Amino acid sequence: MSKLLYITANPKNDIKLSKGMQIGEVFLEEFKKEQPDVDIEHMHLYSMDIPEIDMDLLYARAKLSFMGYTKEQLSEEERTKLEKMHTLADRFIDADYYVFVTPIWNLGAPAILKSFMDCLFIAGKTFTYSEHGAEGLLTGRKAIHIQTRGGIYSIGKMADFEMGDRYLSKALEFLGFDLMETIFAEGMDHFPKQIPEIMAKAKEQAAVAAREMAKLPVSL
Repeated sequence: MSKLLYITANPKNDIKLSKGMQIGEVFLEEFKKEQPDVDIEHMHLYSMDIPEIDMDLLYARAKLSFMGYTKEQLSEEERTKLEKMHTLADRFIDADYYVFVTPIWNLGAPAILKSFMDCLFIAGKTFTYSEHGAEGLLTGRKAIHIQTRGGIYSIGKMADFEMGDRYLSKALEFLGFDLMETIFAEGMDHFPKQIPEIMAKAKEQAAVAAREMAKLPVSL
């Protein structure tokens, strides 16, 4: 049985309030038509206890990586936060397909997404160093990003300012993922009267992408 991890980064934990989650729901429904037995796990980041890289985590990682400490020699606070980070990374790794749903806020993604991704960058677990430099270990996995945008970032003067999808895509690429083309619903603040058309187009794209992803083989 395959597993799909559905990751949402929006304080609106209600599909009626979140346009991104409405698009994401279409994706999930179409995916399940192709893979009825898929196991779908929803990670709603705003409902999770996600450790941030603070002084404890910064030093815990340094102590273990190049300062000669063992895990037992860490402080209780350092060890607790590090274990939370590894537990979250283990949950993340245990999937075949990944769907991220986020808005763009102030040119980037919600800060909680960055905190979440920080927990996944663990040398020896999700990436490694070789003579060729850093190499992602999460190969064979398929991922897609669904992003809602109030403005227009796909073309025009704002295109170079979009940092949310750009960051997430590069982070996943670094970790070894196979990425599908991002689905975005944009211009909803600029053109509120066109929201039904914008959403319909994005939902159609999500349905097509879901069918395509469901047919892609994974090789973990």
